[in-house]
Amino acid sequence: MKILVLRFSSIGDIVLTTPVLRGLKLQVPGAMVHMATKPAYRGIIESNPHVDKGHYLTGGLKELVAELKAEKFDFIVDLHNNLRTSLIKLQLGVKSASFDKLNWRKWLLVNLKLDTMPRVHIVDRYLAAAAPLGVKNDGLGLDYFIPAKDEVHLATLPAGFQHGYVAFAIGAQHATKRLPVERIIELCGLLRQPVVLLGGPEDESTGHIIELAFEKQVAVSPPAPGRIPENPYYFPATAALGQSARTTIFNACGKFSLNQSASLVRQARFVVSHDTGLMHIAAAFRKEIYSVWGNTVPEFGMYPYRTEFRVLEVKGLACRPCSKIGYEKCPQGHFRCMRDIQFNLDLPA
Repeated sequence: MKILVLRFSSIGDIVLTTPVLRGLKLQVPGAMVHMATKPAYRGIIESNPHVDKGHYLTGGLKELVAELKAEKFDFIVDLHNNLRTSLIKLQLGVKSASFDKLNWRKWLLVNLKLDTMPRVHIVDRYLAAAAPLGVKNDGLGLDYFIPAKDEVHLATLPAGFQHGYVAFAIGAQHATKRLPVERIIELCGLLRQPVVLLGGPEDESTGHIIELAFEKQVAVSPPAPGRIPENPYYFPATAALGQSARTTIFNACGKFSLNQSASLVRQARFVVSHDTGLMHIAAAFRKEIYSVWGNTVPEFGMYPYRTEFRVLEVKGLACRPCSKIGYEKCPQGHFRCMRDIQFNLDLPA
């Protein structure tokens, strides 16, 4: 049986589809599993042994549909369920099943703060779309496969990070899903050990500010009352740590590819992450995760899957969640969902 799986974005969602891909390949007799997605995720798809062939939206939808028609699929598993995938299914004209996006329930939670969301992880809703083919949850969690060429050897890191570190994924697609930089610095200070900052090129400048704050933490002293500190990298949380602080920072943002960043996540002692793709990659490696949530909430069903995790969030905030995705700035202006988080850490030994 030739099966097409549809999911076009994003990194986290692509990783969350891996139990479906594995189930189709290993549980459906004679299955040939293809996946259609965006070219940005080629590296994830082509290293996955449960995917026989990838198809990529490199041009228009018409070209992709023509390519897919030539494959003569027997069944489509739609894990995106939007207008684009509906058009693909219509034009291919084969049997299909789609996952339930629960859009009305999400709308009620975002707009009326009525929580009718089922306590079901999105992975299990994805798997429900493959159930007509006999696929069941095998309990093995998420997959992430790193090609040998992309493995990062710890000996290539700065000396202070070669014998263990915490990985902190500081990025996220939307600003309201990211801690303000001063709060990231505060949280890093509480970790009191080597911290590798992970993110894309767009996060490099933020990582540099964090790195500088810890380079200057011993020399910087608090300003006199009523005075504005002259040093732009002065933050009370780090200055208060003084010489007793053991946090050191390596800003790896923009220095490594996605697969290389995944390698650093895999080798970390544990992981701190916003609600973003690297959080799900960390879950694929069964890492212990401190999961930081701002304008979105775990109740949407995208919390770390089948791994140990702790949620850092502000419960009971009247304006939260304000979106199922995120914004470039807080709609209320106060950003309390991130600024008011209490960092009560029970750090692993």
